[in-house]
Amino acid sequence: MSHEISQLAARLAKQIEASGPISVAEYMREANAEYYGKGDPFGADGDFTTAPEISQMFGELVGLWLTDLWQRSGGRAETVNLVELGPGRGSLMADLLRATEKFGFAPAVHFVETSEVLRAAQLRNVPNAVHHYSLETLPKAGPLLVIANEFFDALPIRQYVSTHAGWRERVVARDRGNKFMAMPGTRAVDHMIPVDIRSAPSDSVYETSPDSSEVLFELTRLLKDQGGALLVIDYGYASPGLGSTLQAVKAHEYADPFANPGDHDLTAHVNFPEIVNLARMQNLRVSGPVEQGRWLQALGIDMRAEQLAAHSPDRADDVKAMRDRLVEPSQMGELFKVLALSSENWPEPEGFADAL
Repeated sequence: MSHEISQLAARLAKQIEASGPISVAEYMREANAEYYGKGDPFGADGDFTTAPEISQMFGELVGLWLTDLWQRSGGRAETVNLVELGPGRGSLMADLLRATEKFGFAPAVHFVETSEVLRAAQLRNVPNAVHHYSLETLPKAGPLLVIANEFFDALPIRQYVSTHAGWRERVVARDRGNKFMAMPGTRAVDHMIPVDIRSAPSDSVYETSPDSSEVLFELTRLLKDQGGALLVIDYGYASPGLGSTLQAVKAHEYADPFANPGDHDLTAHVNFPEIVNLARMQNLRVSGPVEQGRWLQALGIDMRAEQLAAHSPDRADDVKAMRDRLVEPSQMGELFKVLALSSENWPEPEGFADAL
């Protein structure tokens, strides 16, 4: 492995030397912008595999979920825009469109993506997709059906740590060996910590994601004004907790988040209660969260797996393995949660009878 310092690492080191430590959020933002901007990290040959890359069943069931919601809304005559945030290679959208088109549901597709490398891959899978760099340029007329699959986990988080002197924001500095390291900052931030956890033991970590809140505030406003629904699928927690969830993945293995910034994916658990609170502020219907495994089973993944296995008996074991990876609690089924937000005048979405 090369020990040469990357341009991003050199720039961050220079910034820290000149102006002092930076927040974990700034470090994460810079690192992920570099990481996603330089290549395709998905699949067996990349650094990690998302649900759509595991099996076509995932995208097909999301497509059927969307179709059912659209049909029960009256198959509205006005233009419905289908939006995906951070769509990876476009695999999820390609799979779900095959399912929706069978029922005459072929909405205009919009991708919110900043990486030029991934944009090119997305257009190979969904040639008619319209790209956006932000939510600001999304259509202003007609309902929006928005998908955020493993999107919010990659948005920057701020971390606060309890010390003997009170709460401090966790910042990134350089140690004597010129390696990046996390440490408590010097400014007191007790006023930013919820009252019920301010007395937590020393070294406790509390996380927030202002970037996620900003995106969600805009999305919930759009849904309130234009109608539609947002489907969030991600790993996270259904009740607030303490502890650092920041992690890095490289070549399908966990890595040090503070080594080689921009060389691996940085993520953190999604705070689902915060999403729920923001939705209720806009008077949106909240469905879930439920565990991904239960949601997929409610939508019929077991039946779909049986169909695929019967159609290709030689692949029956592979189909079962893919189904298990998506559904079983010991794999993605429990850690990953599913949450839907919808406008009051839209029907209640399916699959959320067992809400957590």
